[in-house]
Amino acid sequence: MIRVQYFARYRETLGLDAEELQAGFATLDELRLHLLARGGAWEVLAERGLMCARNEELCTLSEPLADGDAVAFFPTVTGG
Repeated sequence: MIRVQYFARYRETLGLDAEELQAGFATLDELRLHLLARGGAWEVLAERGLMCARNEELCTLSEPLADGDAVAFFPTVTGG
């Protein structure tokens, strides 16, 4: 299983803070494309500024995934 968490605006848009999915995705991008295929609100994960983490470490969408991983998607944040 892979635990997927959604933060900030993504959580609000999707109405979901986390879910567990069967493992079997080679990369984080493959997982993201699977989620995008749900359509509708899930298209928020196609944003250019999407940030992600695997096992609490920032990473890119090319990051490999394994059973037991925790993944997080969140929008770019700015401060001032």
